[in-house]
Parts: sequence; structure tokens; C-alpha cells
Amino acid sequence: MDRIDANALELKDKLVYLNRVAKVVKGGKRFSFNAIVVVGDGKGHVGIGLGKANEVPEAIRKAIEQAKKSLCRVPIEEGTIPYEVTGCYGAGRVFLRPASAGTGIIAGGAVRAVIEASGIHNVLTKCLGTSNPHNVVKATMEALKQLRSPEAVAELRGKHVQEVR
Repeated sequence: MDRIDANALELKDKLVYLNRVAKVVKGGKRFSFNAIVVVGDGKGHVGIGLGKANEVPEAIRKAIEQAKKSLCRVPIEEGTIPYEVTGCYGAGRVFLRPASAGTGIIAGGAVRAVIEASGIHNVLTKCLGTSNPHNVVKATMEALKQLRSPEAVAELRGKHVQEVR
């Protein structure tokens, strides 16, 4: 899979989840922060990143850097996905189903952020298993990575696009 150049795209970032964690040491508690960020151009490119640091802005900056490195291409047809797909990561499972024009994005917090950043406008989703944002975001990305455009599927099978649809 080819790496996508993040500098060539107009990426927008969205903070999905910010978590304060505490490490108990001899002198008391040391606090640090985890940030999950989604970046996307709204035209079929999306990436996720996790950043950890002692300050919130630093954690977000690290997450954005990692998200730009993990960009992937999502096939979008008429504002929706080509077919149903399920993504799994840990205990999180996310089910994505194409929807007709005008439906909108029917999704909860973490899934909605990834779908909006990718540029999909009509989709039905369901989170199965856990609601942990870490696993849900990664499961959503797994589902989107499984998608192939009809042109790519036709090329793999050695057929015309009309035969595949």
C-alpha cells in the first residue's frame, strides 16, 4: 500500500477523545494525557493517531503527527460506501452499511468523527461489543481499509466494471 503525502492534502483534524491518566509514585500522583485525533480531507483520505504527553497540547500535536502518517484512501460512491463491511479491533466491532442520499451519518461519537473526516455523507453504523473510543476508532479504520472500489475489484477479477456491480 502506497504512503499518502499528507502535505499535498488540505487536512482537517478533530479531537475524538482526551483522557487524563494518573501514575501513582512515592510523592503522590503524576498526571499525563492521552489524545485520539482523526485527520481527513473530506475527499476520501482519513487517518487516526494516538498521542501521549504530560501536557494536553503536546499530546494532541503528537496524535496529529501520527494520524498524518497513518492516512489511507477510502472509496466513496455517490456520498456513501460501496457495500456493507464490519471492522474489528479488540472487543470493538463496527458495522457500516451504505445509505441512500439524504440519510446523513447515523453514527455515535468516535465512529462519526472518522466517517465525517473521510468525506462520507450517507451511512448507517452500529457499534457492537465495546464503546471504548480507542477500540471503536481502530475498528472503524479497519472497516474502511477493507473497502475496495468497483474498479479495483473488477481489475483483480479480470472483468469489466459492469460485470462486478
